Amino acid sequence: MQHEAVFILAIESSCDDTAAAVLQNDKVLSNVVANQLIHNQYGGVVPELASRAHQQNIVPVIDAALKVANINKEQLSAIAFTQGPGLMGSLLVGSSFAKSMALALNIPLIAVNHMQAHVLAHFIDEEGFDKPSFPFIALTISGGHTQIIKVNSFFDMEIIGETTDDAVGEAFDKSAKILGLPYPGGPLVDKYAQLGNPKAFTFTKPKVPGLDFSFSGLKTAILYFIQKKTFENPNFIEENLNDICASIQHTIIEILMDKLQLAVATTGIKQIAIGGGVSANSGIRKTLKEAEQKFGWKTYIPKFEYTTDNAAMIGIVGYQKFLLGKFETSDVVSKARIQF
Repeated sequence: MQHEAVFILAIESSCDDTAAAVLQNDKVLSNVVANQLIHNQYGGVVPELASRAHQQNIVPVIDAALKVANINKEQLSAIAFTQGPGLMGSLLVGSSFAKSMALALNIPLIAVNHMQAHVLAHFIDEEGFDKPSFPFIALTISGGHTQIIKVNSFFDMEIIGETTDDAVGEAFDKSAKILGLPYPGGPLVDKYAQLGNPKAFTFTKPKVPGLDFSFSGLKTAILYFIQKKTFENPNFIEENLNDICASIQHTIIEILMDKLQLAVATTGIKQIAIGGGVSANSGIRKTLKEAEQKFGWKTYIPKFEYTTDNAAMIGIVGYQKFLLGKFETSDVVSKARIQF
């Protein structure tokens, strides 16, 4: 059943991006993100600096989201916020703001699991993008997570495989660091990989049983390979950067695809949806599209702006929870670690 217009203000502050969005039912009216560039000089996210930047950004970002959506705060039906997982200091800035605003406006408060939001971003009503039907398999790939999830309904999800160590985004960023590329290095590996030969160098894929992943061994293999080659030729990275990046990316994509094929074989589900920051990777997108022809799958790739951390995905979960009346009291707590 469709309510008349439900307006959800969504707040996302799990890591280093302060984001706010306004949704009317399942349509995005605004999606504003303030990136924190301060972390680049440290080669990674500094939690203390992140929470401080959220405090500076949150009011202007929410103000901008309401202005772009062209609605005033009195029209809001509810406020949704990221409860976790994420950095505790960052989460607290978003949750305390959401609580006080919901209290001031006397409207419902909705807590959202960040990982569920990556999966459910596919249900945002966006022209030219199909929505998967249940059940489907979701591959969530980001800097902090690598999971294969069997999605039976909006709030019935089961993790059937996950990484035992590093996340795939970490594998990209750490490989980039080994190559001397600036942080965040994942997008740069992708950029150079498009110009290189993916078969130039071979890296052994870790043998992990079932649907679980492991990326720490691959990272070590890349490190030793680069050390050996640069010892023989100090200009090795410079002369072969595109090929090295293409080979690393090719190996990581093969690891992901092997597990997806196994997941399809195990569950019999041929609908595959990807989400999370690493799903912005051009090689992964291309390979998944090819899998439709190759394996007869139906693949769902979200709009680019809904892959990295954003508030629109928090808003779509907020909308689904609103329809079910799943609200929180103001004593709801943020959680750095959280399961489905």
